[in-house]
Amino acid sequence: MYDDLQLEHSSTVDRAVEALRRALFAGQLTPGTPLREVALSEAMEVGRSTIREALALLVADGLAVRFPHKGVAVKELSAADVRDVILARVTLETAGVRRWESASDDQRQRVRDSLREYAELAQPGVDPATLTEAHLRIHGALVGLTGSQRLLAAAEALSSEIRLGLAHLDRTRGNLAEQVAEHRGLVLLLESGDVSAAMQRLDDHLSAAQRSLLQATGHGQASA
Repeated sequence: MYDDLQLEHSSTVDRAVEALRRALFAGQLTPGTPLREVALSEAMEVGRSTIREALALLVADGLAVRFPHKGVAVKELSAADVRDVILARVTLETAGVRRWESASDDQRQRVRDSLREYAELAQPGVDPATLTEAHLRIHGALVGLTGSQRLLAAAEALSSEIRLGLAHLDRTRGNLAEQVAEHRGLVLLLESGDVSAAMQRLDDHLSAAQRSLLQATGHGQASA
């Protein structure tokens, strides 16, 4: 009896966390927005204890910050956060690109499939959060070329912070065709066997992503 009650409780917390994540990744809750227990409890029609646990999970995932005597707010990525996340991505994804030729057929196919899915989704009017998720699946598939579950886990741990930073950027992006072309160009270089050029393309792509994220989070000037 008690086990059943605990499972139901956990499910409610999980649903609350998922709803908050969707709002964060869709840009509906902007960085710095206070996450108030009472208001969220009323809006989501769940108990305050459920919201309290959900917020604790968001804090643990790096999506929210708890301030002493002030409560919890959506995390605002600092310039140092953005640079550190991009550095980690460069390290992980370059490790995957290096192993393209020795990767398994299935691992290479996941890169191709994720690119195809992103290209099919990249149309005006598509939910930005859905686009971001598809975009990041390409980069996750690149890390997957390493065949390392630990590196994949590290990439997954970064994904929440990346999606938080991309939430507002992807709402205003008008260069979807250019984004698809950049990723397709990278994969074509890999398919041709020019791994060195692919590594340079990846570095250029992530450097541009860093500039855009710094701009989106108010820490830099728009790139040319």
